[in-house]
Amino acid sequence: MDSTFVEFLWVLLLGSLLGLELIGKVPPTLHTPLMSGANAVSGITVLAALTAIIKAGDNVVLLVLGSVSLGFALFNVIGGFLVTDRMLAMFSRKPARKENR
Repeated sequence: MDSTFVEFLWVLLLGSLLGLELIGKVPPTLHTPLMSGANAVSGITVLAALTAIIKAGDNVVLLVLGSVSLGFALFNVIGGFLVTDRMLAMFSRKPARKENR
């Protein structure tokens, strides 16, 4: 097995365990406000996935892993922005109703 592939697997395993541990400790009332901050982290993940795709060269396994991670990171970024937009809409003022007299 290629040593680069093993390193990528270790990073994936440790990142997954760390993410699971961190998300499990966040109370539900704080989860939505933290989503907007998590979008920045997901942006870094997109850059890392693009770097993995570029560095993969002819290694198909690394190319597939990089592509899958890019897909998940983009899904997370888009979902985070949608949740943040919905959260901000809850706090916006509603327009005054026109009453017919």
